[in-house]
Amino acid sequence: MAYSIKSFSRWVLLLLASALIASTLGCAGNPQVVAEESDPDIVRAAFVYNGPIGDYGWIYSHEQGRKYLEQHVPDVVTTYVENVPEGPEAERVIRDFAIKKYNLIFTTTYGFGDATLAVASEFPNTYFEHATGYDISENAGVYFGRMYQARFLTGLVAGKMTRSNKIGFVAAYPIPQVVRGINAFALGVRAANPDAQVFVVWTNTWFNTVLEREAAESLVQTGVDVLAQHTNSSEPQKVAEENDIWGIGYNTDMSAMAPTSQLTSAIWDWGPFYTRIAEEVKNGTWKSERYWGGLEDAIIGLAPYNQAVSPETRDLVEEWRDRMIGQAWDVFDGPLYGQDGRLVLAEGQRFDDDYLLNEMDWFVQGVVGEAGELPQAVQP
Repeated sequence: MAYSIKSFSRWVLLLLASALIASTLGCAGNPQVVAEESDPDIVRAAFVYNGPIGDYGWIYSHEQGRKYLEQHVPDVVTTYVENVPEGPEAERVIRDFAIKKYNLIFTTTYGFGDATLAVASEFPNTYFEHATGYDISENAGVYFGRMYQARFLTGLVAGKMTRSNKIGFVAAYPIPQVVRGINAFALGVRAANPDAQVFVVWTNTWFNTVLEREAAESLVQTGVDVLAQHTNSSEPQKVAEENDIWGIGYNTDMSAMAPTSQLTSAIWDWGPFYTRIAEEVKNGTWKSERYWGGLEDAIIGLAPYNQAVSPETRDLVEEWRDRMIGQAWDVFDGPLYGQDGRLVLAEGQRFDDDYLLNEMDWFVQGVVGEAGELPQAVQP
């Protein structure tokens, strides 16, 4: 087929335009922000994800929060990059967003902390928010939620529903964040059923469908009749469904993957938080902070119950929830006993946030598995 010079030129221009669009998009999800970068009234928010948005777990929950932000704040446009590895690549991606005049950058995993602070020091007029981190600077804050509170509530449900008194827990890494959640879950289990135990298998990954499934299947083989998790895929819930046992999901409502097995999930709701931060940036009121919201902020909560969860169990959950929201009690109030039965925290004492965030690397009574060594003395 012959082409005229004019049609060939149009074809070349079309290819160049397509290439330009593709280079602008990269891995991003919403490129219209680039066209608005010269408007000072536009909040241009970028999200850096360490996994896929389709994981139905941690990243999916943040992605729902990003979409909520777009829908609820005028003059805000957003974009994202998924599957960004920790280390130099994360720093490159974050810096690229700052260079492109995104004025609000969310980095959504603990391992992005050093990269976030490094880039923040180079771009003092850009605002950064780092999920699950601790260190802050003048233009970089950190944010997280007290998921341990929701974990305790799901533990109550698991403790009431188990018949074997053996509950499995598929866990990511033996770090304080994960250990804290397992402990809270086990304390809820034991508050509802003092005879039950929580059996932990480590996967040493946040998201790996093969390893998560293998860990869940190994727990099923030991005789557990409830499967909980602190990993990011829905594979443990699928294993529960396949083996006709109960499941407790995490991050999001995973009932679509385990419609008969999932009892509930401990879930994140990032949308209102992202909305607040974007509005503060827009209004010029943003300040760096360490945010750690709880049930009272609704940044964490529970997914709808399976119909098998009795009204009595639901009432029990509400009773404990009200105590936490009213701040009359929190999960890690003493007395607390370690894995070996030794008193670790006396009655009337409470671990402070710094301890919970950075030092809790040991298991409470009722957990079967290995973590760190118990502290040698009672520590308030």
